[in-house]
Amino acid sequence: MLGLFGELGPSTIPGSDLRPVRNGQSWNNNASVIFLDQPVNTGFSHSGGDVTTTAAASRDVYALLTLFFHQFPQYAHQDFHIAGESYAGHYIPVFSDDILAHPDRNINLKSALIGNGLTDPLTQYRYYRPMACGGGGHEAVLDPAACADMDAALPECQRRIRACYDAPDDRAACAGATDFCNDAIFGPFERSGRDVYDIRRRRGDAPASPDYSAQFLNSRRVMDALGSEVDRFRSCNMQTNGNFVAAGDWMRPIHRVVPRLLERIPVLIYAGDVDFICNWLGNRAWADALDWPGRAAFANATRAPLRTAAGGQDYGNVKAARNFAFMQIYQAGHMVPADQPEAAADFFNRWLSGEWFAKP
Repeated sequence: MLGLFGELGPSTIPGSDLRPVRNGQSWNNNASVIFLDQPVNTGFSHSGGDVTTTAAASRDVYALLTLFFHQFPQYAHQDFHIAGESYAGHYIPVFSDDILAHPDRNINLKSALIGNGLTDPLTQYRYYRPMACGGGGHEAVLDPAACADMDAALPECQRRIRACYDAPDDRAACAGATDFCNDAIFGPFERSGRDVYDIRRRRGDAPASPDYSAQFLNSRRVMDALGSEVDRFRSCNMQTNGNFVAAGDWMRPIHRVVPRLLERIPVLIYAGDVDFICNWLGNRAWADALDWPGRAAFANATRAPLRTAAGGQDYGNVKAARNFAFMQIYQAGHMVPADQPEAAADFFNRWLSGEWFAKP
């Protein structure tokens, strides 16, 4: 629900009176948007059991979407685009692949969008040190000693991730890679007190915009209106997060699914360029390195400026070829629609229009 009330939904909850306020840059302005609490046992979603892998979560999401379009067949033939951010760098490729693998599906999947995601850890973990130490287009936020610590830890981190890539079903190898790398590579940044979601900020800084969505969702009137079957709404479930890490899911080579998607649908990778945790350097690098038939065309594609129809300054740049596109969004952190709402609405609507799709 963070995306619903804090980023791109039709309204925000900016005050303690818990009154919704219209979001003029909502993605809902030009699309019908389904916001999904998943995996089970996050948000309002609940189950008697847990899921611990992206693959298991995908089965639940496919079942839900199938039931939704069965219950509301009037929507089944509309174009369906699947989007997410952060760990959705895992979810979106696998969910999309699962949907497309069902020839009898009633889900008219047309494209996939991933914002500041984690998709190819082996490539992306090489870019935490540059992002924190002045190589991402912004001033360094770590001192030379911390940067040196990250450099020293990287070879062992990479060795462990490669072991996971070689045996992605080896839970111990993959979970071990996560534990080591997240301590050794993330540790220096976290000890700095900086915000992993926005290198310009310090952890604990007051949010730019107040958000009372948790109080709103936990109010009795909202709980009753939704028919909630949980006692309390929690936007995050760290037990579920820990279960995914322990199952080795974090470090798995999800990017290997993407070439199969590109044979059938367009895929957009966009990244705010002041995020640390899933930074734009790492996302650009894995997009450039992806082994697929359009790799050469993508490598040779020209970066073009992004600006709204109203003109003004560029808000980012885009490179696109043969159904694959990468966008760098300027001065946006981990949650692009929250930091640059007008820019996010602009590129989203242009994406839906097919501006960067391969021409038939």
